[in-house]
Amino acid sequence: MLNRKELKKLSKMTKGNAYFVSLYLNTNPMTNTKNNYVIHVKNMLKHTTEKLNKAAIKKVQGDLDKINAYVLANKRIFKKGLAILSSREKKFWREFHLFIPIKNEIIVDNTPYIKPLLDILDNYQRYAILLVGKDSARLFIIHLGEIEEYTEIHTEGVPGKHKKGGWFSLSEKSYERHIDYHVELHFKDVIKHLEQFLSREYVGRLLVGGAEEAVTKVKGMLPQTLADKVIGTFQTEMFANSNEILKKAEPILRIFEKKKDEETVDDLLTRTMKNENAVIGIEDVLHTLQEGRIMKLLFLKDFKKSGLACKNCGFLTVQQVSTCPYCQGKTKKVNYIVDLLAQRAVEQGALVEVLTDNKKLKDAGKIGAFLRF
Repeated sequence: MLNRKELKKLSKMTKGNAYFVSLYLNTNPMTNTKNNYVIHVKNMLKHTTEKLNKAAIKKVQGDLDKINAYVLANKRIFKKGLAILSSREKKFWREFHLFIPIKNEIIVDNTPYIKPLLDILDNYQRYAILLVGKDSARLFIIHLGEIEEYTEIHTEGVPGKHKKGGWFSLSEKSYERHIDYHVELHFKDVIKHLEQFLSREYVGRLLVGGAEEAVTKVKGMLPQTLADKVIGTFQTEMFANSNEILKKAEPILRIFEKKKDEETVDDLLTRTMKNENAVIGIEDVLHTLQEGRIMKLLFLKDFKKSGLACKNCGFLTVQQVSTCPYCQGKTKKVNYIVDLLAQRAVEQGALVEVLTDNKKLKDAGKIGAFLRF
């Protein structure tokens, strides 16, 4: 299962001279007619082999063959994206079947290439949806572009509206109050289930959907801890299917994520200007990484940079140095220093946010970090 705990384990697999082959493959059936991603894999493997030296090929040929055989044999189980991390030397294999398409690429290096997975986790956070009606409710989780219904709540005995007059000699107004009373009891029960549900699941945000009257009523009854999680509401029928609900929720999620990213970058730039535990730019970020001070790392998705890494202690730099200033070890060129930086930050317990686009961060150097101290 793809989660931050799993990626933290992967980020620690950086020591030694063993090679890892990391494959990312777009298997989306909408854009891969007749499973033509199989052809892409063959071409990617061929180009990878052509770029490697003989010693490296000897070490990873088993991984390349295994990956090729796996893709050919398991075409029917793929969803929209596939990630495979393999190292025969380490007796290591991980596969992630994703509900979102990803960019085709193969990376061969001494560490698993996890930047695309970090990107996915950050841009597809877990959200809860409460769909509520006057006598029923449904709870959903949205994660990695997929929606899953967790449970349905139904309250027996909620009376319906009467066409004329009362109910057991009650006046029409009394009958309406009677209905409101039972509906409110139902809403209280729904909120109780919602609190229990969110206490078990790591969900940062909540959307509320359903009939306008029910949504307004429930939203007003939420305790403050739950009200603070609500990022939007929408109207839909209680019998709507999962895809219809996801389609209603997606515009709200996009607006929320964009606003959140803008606020985070503004906060980063303000703190940097005031020298309040924040830095921007690749050099300053690498320096604070070496000191173990990064609390949250931010960078743009398309930011790529080459640099040097110490073969002994793993020190990273974009400066041209032949020996490590910390341990005097020899350095080697690395083409994916941003990825190594992100993995090292995860290993140190930092959060990582990958932004698709933000002009202010782009103008400031495409990367920055909030610091612990």
